Amino acid sequence: MKTSLAEHMTARKLFLGALPSVFMMISISVYSVVDGFFVSNFAGKTSFAAVNLIYPLIMVIGSLGFMMGTGGAALVAKRLGEGDPERANRHFSNCVIFSLLLGILSSAITYPLLPQIARWLGSDEEMLPYCVSYGRILVMGITAFNLQNLFQSFFMAAEKPTLGFLVTLLAGITNIVLDAALIVGAKMGAVGAAIGTVSGQAVGAVIPLIYFSLPNKSRLRLAATRFEWKSLGKMAANGMSEFFNNVSASAVSMVMNALLMKYYGQNGVSAYGIICYVWLIYAAVFIGFNMSVSARISFHYGAENKDELRSLYRKSLLILLILGVVQTALAEALAVPLSEAYAGYDPGLLDLTVKASRIYAFVYLFLGINMFGSAFFTALNNGVVSVFLAVTRLAALEIVCVVVLPLLVGGYGIFYGVVLAEGLGVFLNLGTMQAFASKYGYGGKKA
Repeated sequence: MKTSLAEHMTARKLFLGALPSVFMMISISVYSVVDGFFVSNFAGKTSFAAVNLIYPLIMVIGSLGFMMGTGGAALVAKRLGEGDPERANRHFSNCVIFSLLLGILSSAITYPLLPQIARWLGSDEEMLPYCVSYGRILVMGITAFNLQNLFQSFFMAAEKPTLGFLVTLLAGITNIVLDAALIVGAKMGAVGAAIGTVSGQAVGAVIPLIYFSLPNKSRLRLAATRFEWKSLGKMAANGMSEFFNNVSASAVSMVMNALLMKYYGQNGVSAYGIICYVWLIYAAVFIGFNMSVSARISFHYGAENKDELRSLYRKSLLILLILGVVQTALAEALAVPLSEAYAGYDPGLLDLTVKASRIYAFVYLFLGINMFGSAFFTALNNGVVSVFLAVTRLAALEIVCVVVLPLLVGGYGIFYGVVLAEGLGVFLNLGTMQAFASKYGYGGKKA
C-alpha cells in the first residue's frame, strides 16, 4: 500500500502502510533465526552457545548504524516536512558517508581484541575458538551491517518502504541459501553461518548504496558533499537512543548469559539464545511499525501539523496494544513447536527452553509500547528523552530485575525479571509521553 508522508492516516491505513517496513524487518530477523537453526541442528550445542555468547558484541558495534539511521532519518524527514529537500539530501549524504567510515574504523579496532573480549564475556576454552572464528568474520562485515541498518530507516523517509522490503528479502534469501550450502553441505559450522550473514548484509548495503547514488524516483539522492559536523552531531545525538537501546539490550544479554551459565551451564545460554531468535521475529513487527510511523511523525512535526501528530500518537498506541495481545497469545501457542525446532535433539535443553519461552511470552504485551516511547521522541528530534527512556528501561530496570529475582525464586527468576522490567517500562514510557504532550501538541482535543 503506497502512501505519502503528508497523507492523513486512518488507523487501518496506518497499519497497512506500515506492512512493507514490518515485512522488511521480519526478513532481516528471519535470516538471523535461520542462522541459529542451522548452527544448533548441524554444528552442535557448543557452536550454538558460542554464537549466542559473542553476538551481543556484534550488535553493540552494529548499533552505530541504527544510531545514525534513526537519528538521520528523523532529521531528514523533518527537513522534508519543512519543504527543504536540498538540505535533506545533504544530511542524507553526510550520514551515509560518515557511517561507512565509522564501520571501517570499528572493524579495525575490534578484530584483534576478539579473543580477550570473548573470555571477558564468559567463554570457556571449549567455546573460545568458535567465538573468535565466528566473531572475526562478522566484525570484518561491520561496515555492511552499519549501512544495512542505516538504509532501513532511510527507505521510510524516501517513501520507498516496498523497495526496502525487497532488498532485505533478497539479502535474507542470500543468507539462507549460503547457510544451507556452507553449514549443511560444506559442514563449515559457525564459520559458514558467519559468511552467510555477512554476505546477506552486503546485499542489504550495496543495493541501496547504488540505488540512492543514481537518479531515482525517491525523495532522496546521494551526492558528493562536505561534512557538516553540526548536522552530523545532531543526527548522532538524536539517534543516540537507538545506540543506547542496542548497547543496553546487549548488556542485559551479557548479564543474563553470565547468570544462565551459573544456573544452567551451556544449556542456559543455548535456551536463552533460542528465545532471542524467536524474539527477533516478534520484535521485528514492532520495530517495523515504529520505523514507518516515525517517518510520518518527523514529517508532521517539521510541518507543524499538530492535529495529524496527535492522531498518529493515539492510533499508534492502540495498534501496538492490539499487536501486543496477539503476539503474546502466539508466543504461548508456539512455545513448544519452536523450541523443538531448535532443541529437539536434547531433552534437557528442550524442557528448559519450553518453560522459559512460556514465561518470556508475556514480554510481548509490553514490548511494542516501550519501543514506541523511545522511537517517538527520536522522531520528535528529542534525543535526550529518548536516551533516558531506553537506558532507564534496559540498563536500569532489566538488569536490576534479572539480577534480583533469581535470588528470590531461583533460575527461572532471570526470565521473570525481564517480564517485570518490561511491565514497569510501560508506566515509565506512557508517563513520559503524557508529560511532554503539551510541549509538542499531541495532547488534548483536536484543534
